Amino acid sequence: MSYSIDLSGRVALVTGASSGLGAQFARTLAQAGACVVLAGRRIERLKTLRSEIEGKGGDAHVVMLDVTDLDSIKSAVAHAETEVGTIDILINNSGVSRTQKLTEVKADDFDFVMDTNVRGAFFVAQEVGKRMLARASGNAPGTFIGGRIVNIASMAGLRVLSQIGVYSMSKAAVIHMTRAMALEWGKHGINVNAICPGYIDTEINHHHWSTEQGRKLVELLPRKRVGQPQDLDTSLLMLCANESHFINGAVIQADDGFGV
Repeated sequence: MSYSIDLSGRVALVTGASSGLGAQFARTLAQAGACVVLAGRRIERLKTLRSEIEGKGGDAHVVMLDVTDLDSIKSAVAHAETEVGTIDILINNSGVSRTQKLTEVKADDFDFVMDTNVRGAFFVAQEVGKRMLARASGNAPGTFIGGRIVNIASMAGLRVLSQIGVYSMSKAAVIHMTRAMALEWGKHGINVNAICPGYIDTEINHHHWSTEQGRKLVELLPRKRVGQPQDLDTSLLMLCANESHFINGAVIQADDGFGV
């Protein structure tokens, strides 16, 4: 007996979709049948991903989004819903980091991380959440009442890691944000959950794993390996599925046992 998750008829907005985990999330949702809206600042990369998804029979659209700009957030969400219909699924993925000791953090460094990872994530979820709530109360049209919001946090939000203290703080905030939204919005059929990835090999950090420092880090991991973006596919699809209505406020550790 086989089981598959079908997201046909659903519209999913993926932030930070131009590379790394965001791009993989978009591919996965499109393969499951969702219409994906690729959001980010690097438009040409988003267009390349759209072509890739469409080439495999998927449905993808591109929208410019800077999560640090509130007007950009409102414009992007409005544009997406005008073009493809109401957003049923939000993958709140945009994130940045700085590697430095806490004593080296300047105000600009702090704001750079917090503005994207916390403030940006919150207001993207708020803008989409308001529209989901309006549909749930009958004050806006839409065929799917409720919704799925998946905030991409990090194991660093549960286990503080050296050299990325501010990033760890920001992802801890995302975890609590997830629980707060789940508490307020759950009764309206909007499920808000978080995924906390461990170390994942992406184009941003790929070179690091072959350095001496990277190899030492891998040796400290439970199974002495880093994950691949597709290792998060099953967690993502589970949280986005129509059948996941009983999962709300969950924080999924997808870290190969690193947090144990």
